[in-house]
Amino acid sequence: MATRKKLKSKSSSRRKAKSARSHSRAKHAVTKHAARKQELQYIPWHTIPLEDLNPLLQRQFVVGQEIMVARVLLKKGCIVPEHSHHNEQLTYILDGALKFYIDGKEIVVHSGEVLCIPSNMPHKAEALEDTVDLDVFNPPRADWINRNDQYLRGQK
Repeated sequence: MATRKKLKSKSSSRRKAKSARSHSRAKHAVTKHAARKQELQYIPWHTIPLEDLNPLLQRQFVVGQEIMVARVLLKKGCIVPEHSHHNEQLTYILDGALKFYIDGKEIVVHSGEVLCIPSNMPHKAEALEDTVDLDVFNPPRADWINRNDQYLRGQK
């Protein structure tokens, strides 16, 4: 009987030690994840310099951990050449109107309207009037962050 108690005691001790190691690993994983967590950002648009991409196109953007929002200013007649990217895109027109050429269709998006463009779908846009839009991307656009988005630079 004493032997059984010792076996149970050893078995119980092993389970407790294993459980403690498991909790320690879990706590470490949560702490590690929390250490990578991005801090809160408060950024008024007027504090971000406007980037001149060409005479008819300017932008500003803010990058989070897994999302990006851009404020894009297009003068009437500005053409955003056809392109595609792996990023999902939401375009919300704040003021003005953009005509999109996408998926074999022409879609005019006016002030107060939203267009959701799936990843890898080729699209082109034309500003029908002076336009301000917000583009939201997931994940953030690496080509914009690294400034190697030549399709937007120096063109009408």
